[in-house]
Amino acid sequence: MDDAPLPGLPGLPAPPPPGASALPPGTYDGSLVMVTGGGTGLGKAIAAEFARLGADLVIVSRGEEHLRSAHKELAALGTRVTTAVCDVRDAERIAEVFAACPLPDVLVNSAAANFPVPAEDMSPNAWRAVVDITLTGTFLMTREFGRRHLAAGTPGSVIDVGASYAWTGGPGFAHSAAAKAGVQCLVRTLAVEWGPYGIQVNGLVPGLMPHEDMTEDIRGQLARADAHDARQPALRVGAPRELGWAATFLASPYARFITGHTLVVDGANWQRRGLVSPPVVPVRDQLGRGPFTG
Repeated sequence: MDDAPLPGLPGLPAPPPPGASALPPGTYDGSLVMVTGGGTGLGKAIAAEFARLGADLVIVSRGEEHLRSAHKELAALGTRVTTAVCDVRDAERIAEVFAACPLPDVLVNSAAANFPVPAEDMSPNAWRAVVDITLTGTFLMTREFGRRHLAAGTPGSVIDVGASYAWTGGPGFAHSAAAKAGVQCLVRTLAVEWGPYGIQVNGLVPGLMPHEDMTEDIRGQLARADAHDARQPALRVGAPRELGWAATFLASPYARFITGHTLVVDGANWQRRGLVSPPVVPVRDQLGRGPFTG
């Protein structure tokens, strides 16, 4: 944590140490878990928790360098790790990745794109890039996973990493918020369509969970405010492993009747409301941009 809690208030307790799990050892023995965006950040943290419970991994990322470092780190947990370079916007490449490995039991869609920008400054290419990676990529990966399980007559579990501004809107992140809202709707839709065939589809929303792979844009935004712990109702930020633990539960045998649900792991931060609303600060000012000139 980067600051002291409010005097006299304990906040939510710290999580168990790295390596702990609420699920029995070996819960995922014999299972294969595919994680997009698993080479860095929260995707890698999710993959690690599946590995600790016995799962073999397929890590998908656009960056070979990220895949190399993730392979070394995850393989050290004693699991078999396969990596695949893949742009999730490319349906043909996605099919090749699935064809090159046994059919995964679990698919975690963590790959996404994001950067802060006022909507009026956003180029069409910027919009397309974020929406295509975050929403279309999630759909294409999920579609390939679902089609293969439907054809094989086997059950499966999909977890889509979302964002709380799918509900609230995200000033400064119109592209990402719109895409994540689409992902959330996709979760609810496919849970109904594929439930009869034994395929679960759930969402997972992280709160503020700082990690070393945050982009410079996001780091810059966090640097514009201090006391991040005190800005959370929990009086602490989250640990990436806490998101991993939630993911392993949602895809586990103990959550078989949970589908079409989005689990928020953020210490209630997205539900914060002040008794008095703070003054409005335009997004351009929050991002340190001058007046819009066209």
